[in-house]
Amino acid sequence: MADSPARYLRELRVLEQLARTRHPQTLSMLAHRLDLPKTSLMRLLAAMLEAGFIIKAPGEQGFLPGTRAARLAVSLLGAPHFSRAARTILARLVEATGESCNLTAREGDSMRYLERVETPQPLRLSMEVGAHVPLHCTATGKLALALMDETERRATLDRITLTGHTPRTLTQRNALEHDLAVIRRQRVGVDREEFIQGMVAVAVPVTDGKGRMIAAIASHGPTARVSLRFLLDQVPRMRQAAEDMGKVFAETAAPSDTDEAAPDRE
Repeated sequence: MADSPARYLRELRVLEQLARTRHPQTLSMLAHRLDLPKTSLMRLLAAMLEAGFIIKAPGEQGFLPGTRAARLAVSLLGAPHFSRAARTILARLVEATGESCNLTAREGDSMRYLERVETPQPLRLSMEVGAHVPLHCTATGKLALALMDETERRATLDRITLTGHTPRTLTQRNALEHDLAVIRRQRVGVDREEFIQGMVAVAVPVTDGKGRMIAAIASHGPTARVSLRFLLDQVPRMRQAAEDMGKVFAETAAPSDTDEAAPDRE
């Protein structure tokens, strides 16, 4: 009997299911939700684990998307139509705030710049698209940490090094976790000269249809020109930009007809 076309989409369906949920998914959970037999799913997960597309949840029986899956997702967002739409939204925000704005997404244990629009002001910090910045001392990185589920946040903090980049970097875990708790309540990431001395930043989440953070928009500027209070006053404008950006992500990730193919049964 010829193979079902859906057979060749199983890996994508597994990644999609893992990406949709906040908590690690066990073999039994995935088998039930994807309507796949455990024996074939177990072999599939083993292959995806070895290739780096998924990882085992630390201290738990379950799986999460791996670093390779994150790199693939970020690469897909480099498509020209996505880039144009994202830059248009950021440009409007720069015009409104007067300061540089960027779009970042988590890639492994760092945040990667997906798009960026610079302020026309001569005094500014230039960062290249594709550059990576730390999680623990940037507005977008701290926002990503704060909005992770507790299990993933704890595992990430266990794994990363809280390197001091400036005298204001929070290098003590207790202090950082207290800051993250405030960010989690307010859903606004703040960098108080923690990454680069003389620069402050504010970030808001770009979310999917279920309210989960998929990226972040940030605005930053030199303290010689702007205050943190000024950037915080821009949060309503930034939230509107994040809402618009969420629609761009949704359009980019819109499923094709093949996503509805019937699941295979071995």
